[in-house]
Amino acid sequence: MATKATDIDLLYGLEPVIEPGEGTDGVEPFADITCPYCGEVLTVKLDLSAGSQSYIEDCQVCCQPMQIALCVAEDGSLDAVAAERMDR
Repeated sequence: MATKATDIDLLYGLEPVIEPGEGTDGVEPFADITCPYCGEVLTVKLDLSAGSQSYIEDCQVCCQPMQIALCVAEDGSLDAVAAERMDR
């Protein structure tokens, strides 16, 4: 008997794994950004439900804080995403 991954998550009390390309209403919750400090390309999960916003997230490679700005269109789709240095 094959068991679905979500059943296993529930059985062991795990958070469900979100794969790139999965999202609600076809919204892509991931984007590739380039760290403004080390230049590494990172894949970050985005929350488009709050509309356009700006928040701080540390680079997964060099641990420097980046300000990530999201621009969300009126239909809820991602218009633009940018990462900027915090030391300027």
